[in-house]
Formats: sequence, structure tokens, C-alpha cells
Amino acid sequence: MVTRMLIHPTAIVSETAVIGAGSIIGPYAVIEDGAVLGENCSIAAHAILRRGVVLGDAVSVDSFAVIGGNPQSLTFDPATKSGVVIGNNVVIREGCTIHRGSSEGADTVLGDGCFLMAQAHIAHDCEVGKDVVIANNVMLGGHVTIGANVFIGGGVGIHQFCRIGTYVMIGGNASISADVPPYVMAAERNTAHGLNMVGLRRGGFERPDLADLKKCYRAVYFGAGNLKKKAAEAVREHEFGVTATGARFLAFFEHGKRGFVQSSNMAINK
Repeated sequence: MVTRMLIHPTAIVSETAVIGAGSIIGPYAVIEDGAVLGENCSIAAHAILRRGVVLGDAVSVDSFAVIGGNPQSLTFDPATKSGVVIGNNVVIREGCTIHRGSSEGADTVLGDGCFLMAQAHIAHDCEVGKDVVIANNVMLGGHVTIGANVFIGGGVGIHQFCRIGTYVMIGGNASISADVPPYVMAAERNTAHGLNMVGLRRGGFERPDLADLKKCYRAVYFGAGNLKKKAAEAVREHEFGVTATGARFLAFFEHGKRGFVQSSNMAINK
């Protein structure tokens, strides 16, 4: 179903695309076969939504963004049926690129409320949680997983298959090739700089959660030793991970293939 009165006459919209009520398609925009737009979406001039893209409601895609392009892989078969799934109330600014999944039936996923600033790149098979802010020129490699309420500063590069925990903040121009545990601030080259206390307070975390989280962070990141083993030791101690927040921090170290960001040896945030 196409609401033609909201589509600019120069836009190219496939007859098999589904356009939700109240959506607007700007000049020279391209909406390919089978793309699905929810209600009240805004697709600016020269934006491109390729086949297999599904947008929720109230998604804004700015000019020259390309959503659903092929993965940048020399072995990828363009006949593969995969897609991009984007939640509600997502803002995608000018020049962003989001590539579709790399295997049959796979999707690249962005949760509700995400904000992608200009020229950000989301590679194939990434999973981005709710309310994530990705600043200008950020580059996510394939299969990166990002938890909810994360902020990634401008120019950050994240290696494929990395995991970024919930409420993480990554400083601008950082180079991340290791997993970043939840609630942590990371910067430079795979360096942890304490807890993201500003984000935690804004997120409404209670004092018991913060106190437990600080203890867990110290147990893992203060002093020498293997981080995974130190987290496992803390789990066995009754004084650590007594809240769901602390337990989530410690549990993060049980998994992953990329290793973990290392401590800057700075004191924990007050």
C-alpha cells in the first residue's frame, strides 16, 4: 500500500514496498522491492532503502543514507536473502550506511530510540540495543553487539565480533578490538577508564547498585591477573554481585572471544 500523496514525484518507490500511513518520501529517494516502512517515517531526498529493509514507526532517514546495502565481503553472494530491521523512533542522519545480514535469513538490527549521527557505518549482522547514540564517523565491524543506552563518541572504530555492554561510554577516536563490559568508560586503544558514573546516574541507578558495581569493578580491574578468572572468583564470593547490576557486570566476563579492555590503572570514579 502506497500513500502517493506523501511521495515526491521524483522518488522511485517499488510497487511491492509497503509505506505506512503518514510517511513522507522526499525527492529522488529510492525504496526498493519489499522494503517496509512503518507509520510516520520520513525519508529525505536521495536516501536509499534497499530490499529487505524493515523500519518501525517514526523513523527518520536523512539524505544520502543507504540502508540495506550488501555486506562488504569478497565472498558474499548478492542473491542471499537477508535484511535490516530498525525499531521505532530511530534517527539516521545524512550519509549513514547500514549493511544487511551476511547469511540467509540474517538481519542487522537497531533497537528503538537509536540516534546515528552523520556518516556512521553499521556493518553486516550487528545488533544494536535500544537508545544507543552513535556519533559522527563511527565504524562498527561485522557482528558487533551493543547493549542498550550506550554512547559511542565520534570517530570510534570497533572490531568485528566485539561486544559492548549496556550503559557503556566510548570516548571519541577510540580503537576498540576487545569486549567492553557493561557500565564502563573506554577510550584510546582498548583501555577501561572506570565506570560510566554520569550515565549510571542519569539512568536512575540506586545507591546499592552503584556501591555493588564499584566493588565488582575493583575486584576485576584493580591489581594484576586474568580478568576472566578474577570475575569468576568474585562471583564465588558472597560480597560481590549482590545486586542485579553487579551480577550483570561479572557475568559479562563469562563469554566472548575478543578478550576484554584493560585497566588504565586510574582510580574508580567517585
